[in-house]
This record gives sequence, structure tokens and C-alpha cells, in this order.
Amino acid sequence: MNRTSRHALAALGAALILGTTTAGPATAAGPAAGTSARSQVHTAGRVGPVPGGTGFTWPGVYFEGRFLGTSVGLALDDAVNDYDVRVDGGPPITLVTPGSGTHWIGGLARGAHTVRLAKRTESPWNLAVFSGLVAGPGGRILSRPAARHRQIEFIGDSWTAGYGDMSTTRDCSGAGVLTRNSNADQAFGARTARALHADYQVNAWSGIGMVRNYNGSNPGTDYRTYYDRAFQAVDATVWRRPPSWHPRVVVIGLGINDFSTALNPGEKWADEAALAADFQAAYQGFLDKLRGIYGPGAYFVLTYPDLSYRTTALADSIQRIVAGRTDRVRALYYDNTALGLDLMGCDWHPSLHDHAALAGALTDELRTLPIRW
Repeated sequence: MNRTSRHALAALGAALILGTTTAGPATAAGPAAGTSARSQVHTAGRVGPVPGGTGFTWPGVYFEGRFLGTSVGLALDDAVNDYDVRVDGGPPITLVTPGSGTHWIGGLARGAHTVRLAKRTESPWNLAVFSGLVAGPGGRILSRPAARHRQIEFIGDSWTAGYGDMSTTRDCSGAGVLTRNSNADQAFGARTARALHADYQVNAWSGIGMVRNYNGSNPGTDYRTYYDRAFQAVDATVWRRPPSWHPRVVVIGLGINDFSTALNPGEKWADEAALAADFQAAYQGFLDKLRGIYGPGAYFVLTYPDLSYRTTALADSIQRIVAGRTDRVRALYYDNTALGLDLMGCDWHPSLHDHAALAGALTDELRTLPIRW
């Protein structure tokens, strides 16, 4: 039994059995690996056609399908990321760096089932490929699930990506520890979307800011450098937004990396006031761009946590941005104390407990928006 199979049994007892083959078998009952994933499954994530299937890099991308039978295969090529698989909404089976092959889930009761594959981790420089579902013996792939009427786009950094959220200790310095303990599918964005029965995108990248990245790293790039890309680290891949993706709510969580560390000698800003002015101007411009994409009916919720341990510049900047707009832009302050955040995730990031609290606050806020969706 391989490592993946042991994960399945640990999660679900003997109810499910998961195995891996290097190539998905063609069966008379259903399509073989290599059939277009988008024709079989529903996804709202940033994906694009590539040889062999559907490519993606952004965290939290998910695929949902339906099948008839006692088993199903997931044809996947990714030796870098981890995934969660859920059958019929049950407990997750974790695929750890699954590699290239078809991953089989079996031992199911005969009948119709749902399956969901969600990318847990970040990999801006790794292109993952999903080639679709493969029917088991005597089964078949059913028509893809319908899209949800509600849509939410989450834009942000490590908080949004679920960096280290599964950890119970802040020290994640060992090899692979951070990856094993990061899960975008358990972060506040995915939790909020599920609470509101919405499709969603998690367009997040750890360490990235609106104008300044963490500790001044990679000067000359920021979140805006990558937002338009289908595949994050490939500058030629402009994402062609499908007409089906038109969220009424966009949640933005940027600014922690801009302000959480002091300016270093040689950075372009003379002082924090200059950084704040640049941040505000860039944020306004980014909002204008998003408004042009999503139209006058979309709501934008700008989230920000307590950074008073070092500076109030982020809070002051967000308040100034919102005060200067009359086009459905709101601010949501995450009060660390009031929400009871313990920041016990990797490197002082939100824990699972914290993401549940953040999702609760955000869900409550979104429910107050005067929109029909």
C-alpha cells in the first residue's frame, strides 16, 4: 500500500480505498485520463487549457464532478502540491505531492456520487495539470455539477492563501513542514464561500503587497504585477476571464506585507508616510481597475488586521481609501483581540481556529450587503 492509500484509510477507515496508477485506464464505462477536465467537472478557479488537460497555479483551485459506480479515478500531474479530495462531502483524503498518474478512490456503495479535488498549497512556479475524471469498472462519469449562482473573488497574501493554517506550532522550519501544514481549502475564503453557498477564486500569493513585498523583497514587483495572469509566474499567460465569472463581491486583503516590517536602507520610500501615500494611490488605482472589470454592481470589501504592534499606517490608509469612495467599497477590520486570534499557524499566521473566526466575521459582513445574488 502506498502512502496515499494509508492517508485514505486513516481518514475514512475502510469505507474508501485510494490507489495510484501511472496511467488512467480507458474503460467502456467512461472517459480515460486525458479527456478535457473542463468538460467533465465544474470549476470557478483561474485555470487554462494546456496539453493534457487543464493547467493551474493559484491556490485553492477546485474541481467538482459526479460519477456513477463504486470507484473513480482523478488524473493529475503535480509533484509539488498537496490536495484534498472529498467524496459525497465526507472527510478529506489528502494527496501529498501526487505526481503524475490516476488516483483511484474505491470501495464506494454502488450509485451516484460527487467528488471534489481542491489544491491546498501554493506553487507560483509550478504548473499543475488536471486531466479529468476516469470511470471505474461498470461506472460512468455523469454531467458536471451546476455552477453556483453566488460568486466571490478573494484577493490577498498569505492570510488569504492559508499559509501554515493547519499547524499547531509557529515553528515550521523543517523540510516540507510548511507545505504539509498549509491548506487554502480551510482558510477563511473557502469557509466563507461555503457558508454562503458561493463559487469562489483564491487569487493569493504569500509575501506580496500592494506596492511593497515582505521586508522589501523583490523590489519592482507587487501583487498588481501578477493579478492578470492565468499562471502566476508566467508573464505571457493573461487570464481570459470567461463570461461565467462575474462575482458580485470581491474581498481584498492586501497591506500586511507593505507595512509589517520597517523600511530598509535603499528602498524607494523616504519614510512610512511616503509608503502610505504610494500604497493609497496604488490601491485606488487597483480598485478602479477592478470596477472596470466587474461593473458598478460589485461590492468590494477591504479587510485588514491589527498591525498596531508596529504601525497604524495600514489602518489609516484603508480608512482613507474607503472614505474617498462612494462606489460600494467597504472596510472590515479584523480585531485580533475581539476575534480571539491566537496566530498559532506557521510563522505567526492565523491558525484553523483563527480562520474560522475570520470567516465568521466576514460572512456576517457579506450578509449585510444590500445585493441580490
